[in-house]
Amino acid sequence: MAPRKELAGGISRLAAGLLRLNGPARVGGVDLARGLAVVGMFAAHLLATAEGWVWTQPATWSSIVDGRSSILFATLAGVSLGLVTGGRAPVTGRALRDARVRIAVRAGMLWLVGVLLILTGVPVYVILPAYGILFLLALPFLRLRARTLLGAAVVAGLVMALVQPALDAMPVWRGPLGSALADLLGWHYPFTVWIAFLLAGLGAARAGITRRAVQWRMLLGGASVAAIGYGLASVPVASGSAYLATVWQAEPHSSGLLEVFGSGGFAIAVIAACLLLCRWRMLRMLSLPLRATGAMPLTAYTAQLVIWAVVALAVLGDTGDLGGFRALEPFWPLTLGILAGCTAWALLVGRGPLEWLLDRTARLAVRSHRLDG
Repeated sequence: MAPRKELAGGISRLAAGLLRLNGPARVGGVDLARGLAVVGMFAAHLLATAEGWVWTQPATWSSIVDGRSSILFATLAGVSLGLVTGGRAPVTGRALRDARVRIAVRAGMLWLVGVLLILTGVPVYVILPAYGILFLLALPFLRLRARTLLGAAVVAGLVMALVQPALDAMPVWRGPLGSALADLLGWHYPFTVWIAFLLAGLGAARAGITRRAVQWRMLLGGASVAAIGYGLASVPVASGSAYLATVWQAEPHSSGLLEVFGSGGFAIAVIAACLLLCRWRMLRMLSLPLRATGAMPLTAYTAQLVIWAVVALAVLGDTGDLGGFRALEPFWPLTLGILAGCTAWALLVGRGPLEWLLDRTARLAVRSHRLDG
């Protein structure tokens, strides 16, 4: 009798897990896009990718993950903020104040987790400190409508890409604490420029990201902007101008004007494609492992770096040996293991452990804020 009860209980948990992942509380296409962003960052970390992406040359396609995965991740941060603060109808009043407290607490915890991951010595630029700062920068924009947010994203991308070379040249980065400060600010993903990606994602959520017409506009608009941005990268700039050469480029992590619009448009198009694909039930089911991973991106991202640190220390005696760790060919076992682990956790337990911790802490902070108020 007991085995039958255990079996029934296991089936019930699986059914509940499937309902959570496929129910109205989650937007499957957003989870799928997050899952792709997480796996893309794994590939950028663990694989020796090709130099430069040319869509007509399949040998270069592996380089598509460089830079674009993290920009997709940042754009999805804006989408997530938009969805949890009302979608097409931004929350106001007390609900807005509570949302701002929750987001601020999550920002602080993301920054702290990022710093702890940096201390492992794993040789990657950890995105979480920049992610936390972007969350804080988003707070004044939560009440704005889609058109205003998308306009602000365009202006921020244009202006800050032009300003960024001057910011990168500041003497502080060459000082004795420059490297540590850059890590603490996530300067490899400079929030000064990357706020444009977050605002674009927030604007997409405010436009009604679950509507088919919006999804098609995102796909066509994002693809067009990406094509223009990457296409202009082949246009020569005036020789002898180091500033113009720095600004006029689409190279990954360059923060160049053409990367901002090329990779930003690419991110919007990918999100739209994922939303449209998840309208098909069969594709929703086939993409379940990626969607489960996308439902707990912080847990998946953190698990990758912690496992990396533990294995590198045990096998190589040095967490900072990038070449030695890549020589172990860890991408497929680590990626498939995390996909399987996230899927099992999502089906049998529910929310990712780090996501649960952030949410629980944020809710307690809101409760405390109300009592103090």
